[in-house]
Amino acid sequence: MHDGLKLAGAVAGLAFAVNAAAANEKAIFGTNWLAQAEHGGYYQALADGDYAACGVDLTIQQGGPQVAGRPLLLAGKIDFYMGGNMQQAFDAVAQGIPLRVVAAHFQKEPQVMMSHPGEGLDTWEELKNADQYIIGDEGAQSFLLWMASEYGFDVGKRVPYTFNPAPFIANKKSIQQGYATSEPFAVEKEGGFKPNVFLLADYGYSTYSTTVEAMQDTIDKRPEVVQCFVDASAKGWYKYLYGDNKAANDLIKKDNPDITDEQIAFTIEQLKKYGIVDSGDAEKMGIGAMTDARMKDFYDKMVKAKVEPAGIDISKAYTLQFVNKGVGLDLKK
Repeated sequence: MHDGLKLAGAVAGLAFAVNAAAANEKAIFGTNWLAQAEHGGYYQALADGDYAACGVDLTIQQGGPQVAGRPLLLAGKIDFYMGGNMQQAFDAVAQGIPLRVVAAHFQKEPQVMMSHPGEGLDTWEELKNADQYIIGDEGAQSFLLWMASEYGFDVGKRVPYTFNPAPFIANKKSIQQGYATSEPFAVEKEGGFKPNVFLLADYGYSTYSTTVEAMQDTIDKRPEVVQCFVDASAKGWYKYLYGDNKAANDLIKKDNPDITDEQIAFTIEQLKKYGIVDSGDAEKMGIGAMTDARMKDFYDKMVKAKVEPAGIDISKAYTLQFVNKGVGLDLKK
């Protein structure tokens, strides 16, 4: 009897140890660039212990110019990856890759076009009359084709963007791509003027952005880890935007010592001003929200613009299983 009690105690102890491990599951989230305020919600949730509170021991692995994050996800080296917009997920379906978007933390893609004020390029419609469109290779194969199909922009006017604002600053009749949170700041610093800023999302470029991608295997085998990551990240984003974000910014600066407080403050201001994170469906269903209707709208536009082929089963590109539950809405001040 005594031995049986000992055995029962050992089994109970073992069960407890297994559960404790499950309650502190390790997971890695790979971002797609160096730490910055655009990643603030994740760093906030990490700083505040929100991932730990729902059972995940999370590591944020920052990206950068030399880091190819999506192959790390496919190889199982990371558990979650910060995608750009929905095109990559659509392409994954077309290639038969079992990857899904489980949340979209930006309701709007922060992609913008900028122009010089007072040069006859002060409205969206006038932008197509610019002498040249300074746009990178990726943009030339995506949003520029949409701008051409939807609004009649001339793709022949495109010149490559080398991520240096000098050519745009020098040519007052040019327009240039950028991120709402980044390039307008650089132009103001280096050019000494505030450019006109046009957010593509406000003119119908309806993709979600800063998506969270996971492999189908992770969703099937570790749904509670996915749910924890999605929920904690939503809470982190509310607190980062509307609360005290010093702890998150300290972590961001630790990972990326080159970032300035001024750049961080500008980014947060732009995220709020344009409703990048918290607008539309997120206002009712919580940050990270996604809908079938929005997915279809963007896909149809990409097919029309000949960016994506017709016939992709886009329902395989994402899942609504983990979002739209209103998590964190109570944190919005």
